[in-house]
Amino acid sequence: MHPSDLPAAAMHPAAAHPVPDAHGQNLYTADPVLARLLPLYLPADLLAHLTPTLQRLGGLAGSVLDTLAHSADNNPPVLQHRSRSGIDAQSIVKHPDYVALERMAFCELGLAAMSHRGGVLGWPAPMPAAAKYALTYLFVQAEFGLCCPLSMTDSLARTLRKFGHPDLVAQHLPGLTTQVFDDLQQGAMFMTEQGAGSDVAATATRAEPDGDAYRLHGDKWFCSNPDAGYAMVLARIDGAPAGMGGVSLFLLPRRLADGSANSYRILRLKDKLGTRSMASGEIRLEGARAWLVGEAGRGFQQMADMVNNSRLSNGMRAAGLMRRALTEALFVARERRAFGKRLIDLPLMRRQLLKLMVPTEQARSMLFQTAEALRRSDAQEPGAYPLARILTPLIKFRACRDARRVTGDAMEVRGGCGYIEEWADPRLVRDAHLGSIWEGTSNIVALDVIRAVQREGSLPVLQQHWRTLLDATPLHPAARAVFDATLARVADVAQRAAAAGKAGDHQARQAASALYHATTATAMAWEAGQMGCARRMRLAQWTLKARLLPADPLELDALPDWLADLLEPVDGGDRPAVAAVQVLG
Repeated sequence: MHPSDLPAAAMHPAAAHPVPDAHGQNLYTADPVLARLLPLYLPADLLAHLTPTLQRLGGLAGSVLDTLAHSADNNPPVLQHRSRSGIDAQSIVKHPDYVALERMAFCELGLAAMSHRGGVLGWPAPMPAAAKYALTYLFVQAEFGLCCPLSMTDSLARTLRKFGHPDLVAQHLPGLTTQVFDDLQQGAMFMTEQGAGSDVAATATRAEPDGDAYRLHGDKWFCSNPDAGYAMVLARIDGAPAGMGGVSLFLLPRRLADGSANSYRILRLKDKLGTRSMASGEIRLEGARAWLVGEAGRGFQQMADMVNNSRLSNGMRAAGLMRRALTEALFVARERRAFGKRLIDLPLMRRQLLKLMVPTEQARSMLFQTAEALRRSDAQEPGAYPLARILTPLIKFRACRDARRVTGDAMEVRGGCGYIEEWADPRLVRDAHLGSIWEGTSNIVALDVIRAVQREGSLPVLQQHWRTLLDATPLHPAARAVFDATLARVADVAQRAAAAGKAGDHQARQAASALYHATTATAMAWEAGQMGCARRMRLAQWTLKARLLPADPLELDALPDWLADLLEPVDGGDRPAVAAVQVLG
């Protein structure tokens, strides 16, 4: 199915009904805060160029793409081992609606190519990460599973460009960045083994030298997008030492230069809780030809660049899932009536919606802050690398965990219908659980935050980033004092956890959460100051209060008097003096 194949009625929300249905709404215009944030993170000329695409994509994501995604989720891919005439020729058969989503994402939008070359969407130069993530943030609100192949293709191209031999790059990069569907070579990463998941040093896959290439032997246990044109693979060259220093990185093509299939098999596809539209499988390497990427023995360090890029993408996807869940919940709360009132006018519902909104807005601000740090790091600006190095695992750790709760609580707003597979809610809940597992479980990523403090000097850089944001923000003096005191305590907690070494490992999650909440509250306050938006300043200060300041669990609290205004649609005219705002006690 193609977007043009759906009737016009599918592009517009259903008429008023006791069971309100948001299908057909434009997910860009339904989220006016996004349009107000983008000028803070994108150059004005690029944003003006992309705005029509953002508006169009928002409409498609809320209607046609959502329909395609629902169909693809209900019709997962199938592995075929032989042709009908008995030829041993493996293929993964994808549902036509998933293929339509691939064409939209890879070809029409160029989401995997726009960071690597000019010409995508008519823009002459490669686009900054914030542009790519703004578009993908809308796309993922309709379809989550495909965003994994998108991310891996984009990340593989980045890692190949950064570490690959120029001849290797020249030969293989065009296939990864083309927008011609029949020429496209998607990307994947084959890292996980049964005995080597997060413990990469235990990698057992062998790499046997074979002229200018290598022959790979071994099993890879969890390989998403297993029929991708290229995969990055970790393996140990024969004779290499044990441990991390013996692991190298290889580029594995699905097909060789003569068109023949490379020597590896897909043993089976995984039956997964979520991301059912996208294939994940088990791979057996049977002497498959592959080419060394970068320096032998530095495979983990080089693969880490690809993993970190994928971690940021994971955070973006979590942010998008939360936004879609919040959009659905707000729509239901505004349109559904019970006990003679709209749900949104009921005090407990307001409280619940606020608890959905805070982590959703935190994740979005963290997404754009991290994307901007990545842009500056790639431009080799001083201090940008250690900042990106800590922000990336922070968003992966906290936003992905928050998405599980936000999608579940948003399902409850819809009530019984939210539990029915005809609605988007169950798919959002299932997909949200992925982020805390792929590219490192929560424990692993929290420890990576601590490593950034210990090895990269990231904490002082992050503290300076906080100060820079707050110094550019018109805060009420009392509120600024609370920010300064709280951020100092957060930094102290992180420093003590890092200084404790292995003895402080059990504190990593607590420290990482504190750093995330401090960073997002500060970033949201800065955004509020730049926009002149009292609503966002209230939300920023409430975030700091709710997430980091002490609270007595037995003290009955009151709903803030500004909450009703915060939950109603933004009218575009909210520009009172933000310095007058003080939510913090």
